[in-house]
Amino acid sequence: MNDSRPGRVLFSAEAIHRRVSELGEQIRGDYAGRPLTIVAILKGSVIFLADLARHLGHGVTIELIEASSYGDGTTSSGQVAIRRYGKLDVQGRDAILLDDIADTGNTLTAVRRSLEGMGARSVRTCVLLDKPCRRQVDLVVDYFGFEVGDDFVVGYGLDYDDYYRNLPDICTLRPEVVGVRA
Repeated sequence: MNDSRPGRVLFSAEAIHRRVSELGEQIRGDYAGRPLTIVAILKGSVIFLADLARHLGHGVTIELIEASSYGDGTTSSGQVAIRRYGKLDVQGRDAILLDDIADTGNTLTAVRRSLEGMGARSVRTCVLLDKPCRRQVDLVVDYFGFEVGDDFVVGYGLDYDDYYRNLPDICTLRPEVVGVRA
């Protein structure tokens, strides 16, 4: 059997839990008394969404979309495919665009433009991981959990070829694991 362990732990489950709680407090304070729509990008944001939503209080709706520029690889194609699930009504509402990671910025930028075009009152971004060293577009993330370097990371929703999402920690992906099924 091949060794498919991902790599070293960058952020433990405990550290993630603390930081997500802090983000929830910050967002709840920023939007106190105002209805808020979280637009979460599938699949990577699902675990982050579930944990963050518990800290946001009342007056929050959740919408899900699928948007990706990665496919099955470890590098972005630069082309963003967006698919909506349901109505996705953000007209006149404040929206937070939620994703697992801001990497090249292509996906967040494309989805943000789409939400603005749908008449959202405001659109801010929230990611668990911010990787500014890989930006291909001008993107400033409004809320982020942790900044990371140029490592490929997995766990807590982040994947390689749909594997490793269920890890409680965020880990680097060892180069020799690429191409190996978990």
